[in-house]
Order: sequence, then C-alpha cells, then structure tokens
Amino acid sequence: MTTYSLMSGSKKFNTTETFSVINPSTLAPVGECPKATVDDLHTMIAESRKAFESWSAIPYAERQAYINQIADALEKHSEELASIITQEQGKPIGASLGSMFEMGGAVAWTRYTASLELPVKVLQDDENGHIELHRRPIGVVASITPWNWPVMIAIWHIIPAILAGNTVICKPSPYTPLSTLRMIEIMNGILPQGVVSSISGGDELGAAISDHPGIDKIVFTGSTETGKKVMSSSAKSLKNLTLELGGNDAGIVLGDCNPDEIAPGLFWGAFINNGQTCAAMKRLYVHRSIYKEVCDSLTAFSKSVKMGDGFADGAELGPIQNKMQFNIVNQLVKSSIEQGGNVLLGGPLDSEDTLFFPITLVAVENNDNALVQNEQFGPALPIIPFDTVEEAIKLANDSSAGLGGSVWSNDKEAAAKIAEQMECGTVWLNKHGAIQPNAPFGGVKSSGLGVEFGEEGLLANTTIQCIFS
Repeated sequence: MTTYSLMSGSKKFNTTETFSVINPSTLAPVGECPKATVDDLHTMIAESRKAFESWSAIPYAERQAYINQIADALEKHSEELASIITQEQGKPIGASLGSMFEMGGAVAWTRYTASLELPVKVLQDDENGHIELHRRPIGVVASITPWNWPVMIAIWHIIPAILAGNTVICKPSPYTPLSTLRMIEIMNGILPQGVVSSISGGDELGAAISDHPGIDKIVFTGSTETGKKVMSSSAKSLKNLTLELGGNDAGIVLGDCNPDEIAPGLFWGAFINNGQTCAAMKRLYVHRSIYKEVCDSLTAFSKSVKMGDGFADGAELGPIQNKMQFNIVNQLVKSSIEQGGNVLLGGPLDSEDTLFFPITLVAVENNDNALVQNEQFGPALPIIPFDTVEEAIKLANDSSAGLGGSVWSNDKEAAAKIAEQMECGTVWLNKHGAIQPNAPFGGVKSSGLGVEFGEEGLLANTTIQCIFS
C-alpha cells in the first residue's frame, strides 16, 4: 500500500502521522495519507509567501507556458491519476462519465485557462488624462476541495490562481486526498519552487486556513454549512472568497416532451457521478399530462444502467463515496416515504454494510417532502407533478439553494422564458449540468459567492489597480 507525501517548497514533506484512505467499493484501505498539523500549515504558508514574490513577477506569457506544460503532464499521467480516483472515490474508470472523463476535463480546463489573457484596460485617454486598469495577483490562495471530483475541482481552483500570479496551498478532502496529492507532486516537477503546495488532514486544518492571516484568498467547494463557517472565520482578516456551495437543482419538464426521448438526458442530468455532483438535478418537476409516462420511461432507462466496482467491465455508476453521505441519502429516502413518497425504483436499504445505494426514483406530490427540500447528493431523485408553468416556476424557486436548473421542452422560446424566471446561476435547456471552461459558473442565494471558469473566473483571482497619469 502506497504512502503518499505532501509538497511544500517543491519538496516532499513528510508528517509524523498518517491515516488510511478507504476504497468505497471494497471498504479496504488503498493508501496512507499524511496527516499534517497546524504547525505544518504555518511552514507551508511561509514558503508560499516567499514563492509569491518571485512567481508574481514572472511575465504572464511565461506563466501561460508553465500551465500548458502542466496540461501535457496531466495528459501523460491521466491513466495513473484516474486509477487513483477510482480507488478512493469509487467512480468507474472507463465509464462515459467516470474517472478518465474527469481527467479529460482536468486537461481541457487547464489548456483553456492557459489561453486566457489579462490585458491592461485603458479607461480614459484624452486631454484630461490617461487611466489604466491593471489586474494584480492577490497573494497566497488556499484551495479547499471536496471528495466528489477530487482532481478536476482542484484544477478549477489552482490553475486560474497561479496563472494570475498567485501561489496556492491545496487541501483536499480527507476522503479522497491521494489523487490530488499525486497531481500536485506532478505539478511540482514543472513549476518553480513553492508555487503550489499540498496539505492534508482533519477539519482542524480547514479551520486554521480560514483563520490564518497569511492566507489572502480562499476558494472553497463544499456544503453550504461549511461555507458559512469558512466565510465567518475569514472575516477576521477580510479574505477574498470564492465559494461554490450546495445545490438543489430543479428540472422542469413541459407537457410537449417525448418521455422516451428525454429519459436518458434526465437520468444523466440527475445521476452523473451517482448524483454526487453539486450541479446534478436534485428535483424533477413534470407536467401532470405526461407525469406517468416520464416516470415509466425514466424507470425503464434506470434499470438499464449498471452499478458496480469501478474496475468492473460495463459499470457506469459506483458507490456512494462515504458512510456519512450514504446515511444521509438513505434517511432522506426513508423520510420521503413516511411523508407519502412512493418508491418507483430502488431504496431505501435496511442493511448498511455496503456503500452501494441503488438508483432510486420516488414519486412525490408534496413540495415539502424531505427528499425535495434537502440536497440528497446521491442516487435518489424525487419526481413531482405540476399543472401550470407558473406553479412549476414557484416550486422550483422554493429553495434556499440556487446553483443550477433546467427546462425541457420542444418549444425553446417558451423554455427560455421560463429559464429567465428561475433563481439560479445557470439554466440549461433540454440538458442538465453541462458546464464548460469558457462559461462562468457559480450560484445565487445560499449556493455560493462569486464565479469560476472563463475570463470572469480568472479575474476573481486578481485585485484591481488603477493608474492615473
């Protein structure tokens, strides 16, 4: 079993303690992860602040060249990193949306981000004066990543930050740290000393990062409740923040849809990565005129999808990544049934000696149902009928979350009008969850603060300096 290392100042950083990382498919340990202390964090921050001085002074074009080299290295090591992802996260390695897909996304985001520019903007140039708007790096950026897409989300945090001239300390989830640690080790074979460091351990490290005055910005992807804690702690030193938090995405299906035609799109919109995706569809509202047909078509399609070990032939979905999340999903399905939900397929489970939770569809009449109002973050989808478009919009917006949403219809003009009324950061028409590196992504309401991706995401890693002459 491999023991992994942290990276600090471009050197391997060993800790006195380690902890085991568990394969959610087999429940067996797959590797030993370093358990860093708060004192180790202090050391890394000092290294990162020192590195910032030289890295921020490097010409922008040279930083772009470094990032393109990182993309090449990620592509070269894709199979190695995908294998680690599958072992620690559980998603199938060869599935259409599995760990090799994650690595493909990581490479694509890295290459695209390297192509972005940060030009000086001239605000005024006339007889009254010349004003230029410059973008400057912020300083040391802390990246705190979740367990659902461990490599790709780390790339989303790290690459725009270092392109803008910042240095980064990345703390992956203790459930899935190994692929991120290995990826950062690969990066350190390319980057100058101290530009990207890695640290892993328990919740106390996250709290120390939020509170530490040597951290200038935090990029956090995770639950809304934890995001609130990060925001509260970081207020002491007025840190810059980007928070991508929980979602409870609604899909609205209008009555003109063909249920059999949309069933695959609905399924993968909801169950990508086994539902363990912030922007997965978590609630499905269907016009009553085709409600039964959509339920039947979605149930039939769901039965055709194979769930299994991430290295098994033909597996498209894996287990829930950890026991805590398994219990959340199982309890929400049980509560949904107690409140009148009718299980069309799947759970709940009485036995809890596995992390494989069956694909579960629940017919629900009441929008107050627990499975509707709470983010399940797993393979369970409530399906709710509606009678009018106005009712559907009201039900979809009846949530504190506002990450994504979708409208399904053969009338794109009508669908677009509905999209404009949905309270969320992204709306898809006739698909769900299709993010791209050139389109900014973020949430409203309790789903986050700021955006990632594209030019807007890059600018979020800078401060503004205006020069008057």
